[in-house]
Amino acid sequence: MNGFPKKLQKKLENRKENNALRKLPEQNDLIDFSSNDYIGFSSSKGIFDNAHKILIEKKIHKTGATGSRLLSGNHQLYSNTEEILANFHNAESALIFNSGYDANVGLFSSVPQRGDIIFYDEFIHASIRDGITMSNAKSYKFAHNNIEDLRRNIERTRKVNGDNAETYIVTESVFSMDGDVPDLKGFAKFCNENNYHLIVDEAHATGVFGAKGVGLLQELGLENQVFARVNTFGKGLGCHGAVILGSTALKSYLVNFARSFIYTTGLPPHSLAAIQSAYKELEFTVEIDELHKNIHFFKQKLEAVNLKSLFIDSSSAIHCCIIPGNEKVKKIAQNLQENGFDVKPILSPTVSEGKERLRFCLHSYNTKEEIAEVLELLATFVQN
Repeated sequence: MNGFPKKLQKKLENRKENNALRKLPEQNDLIDFSSNDYIGFSSSKGIFDNAHKILIEKKIHKTGATGSRLLSGNHQLYSNTEEILANFHNAESALIFNSGYDANVGLFSSVPQRGDIIFYDEFIHASIRDGITMSNAKSYKFAHNNIEDLRRNIERTRKVNGDNAETYIVTESVFSMDGDVPDLKGFAKFCNENNYHLIVDEAHATGVFGAKGVGLLQELGLENQVFARVNTFGKGLGCHGAVILGSTALKSYLVNFARSFIYTTGLPPHSLAAIQSAYKELEFTVEIDELHKNIHFFKQKLEAVNLKSLFIDSSSAIHCCIIPGNEKVKKIAQNLQENGFDVKPILSPTVSEGKERLRFCLHSYNTKEEIAEVLELLATFVQN
């Protein structure tokens, strides 16, 4: 067998030298301030039992889908679940993908065509960037959450590309690395006035914002003013998969042209039953209110321990403390972990150099005492 390629080995060595080499973590029993399980649905016995009940009632005893949805994998739970999702999210249609990554890659690689233009927020998720890279459309980034910079970019590119291109504007309702929220009303108004197509990733808003966790777009009454929404189930919903919400024409197009949908085995029946069960739980859960109480307490405590200036302002479940330097931020994260708190460092190149950070994910099940203690420890470690 030939040895490992030298070019690849060099890239690994560069990561080690920059103190940025990724490794798979071991499971731990630390207090959770790192997972995306915002309202505790992943460990809900009620959701687990109800998912099993759905399978028993429908006499489904398969562990796999057996093929892609266009071949043998479009089992009976798919159409039923997509109908539930479309109704819940007030959408014309819904199409389930195996993950948020698959949804974004499928959407952005297939919908924008050659001659079209995509404008995306500079902090947009890697899955969207990968989909855009696979597209034949031209793409340009704009300054984070900055509609005026977007406007200037459009004017500048229009002089080169003309006025006939379809234009897609892409943002997130909650940004995964900063936890902040754009002016969604402003973006929707700007796109509607100019006949642009707005696409919003709601991964970190689903199950967190809006009545029953519908997401930020619905909370703001904007769901009918966007071309496509991407909602995922692996975060606030505590299960797996994603859905693209939009028109029936968009659904038909994706079924025909989104390669990450066409060429993959469908989700197993149990995954669909879990999604249904999680959405049923959203109808009456109190966990969303508990989460927002914890978010409010966290922000109050930041001021009390004089840490507010180090944190990016956020009203979501994600709160980031900027600590420049991979070595420094990893050391402080290790100190917190040694004291029983699972707080993860986010290193460059995942974020820009100099913007390394500790990322605190808040949950409905975190106690006020846990929040207070972890921030008091952080204040001590930062000062030292």
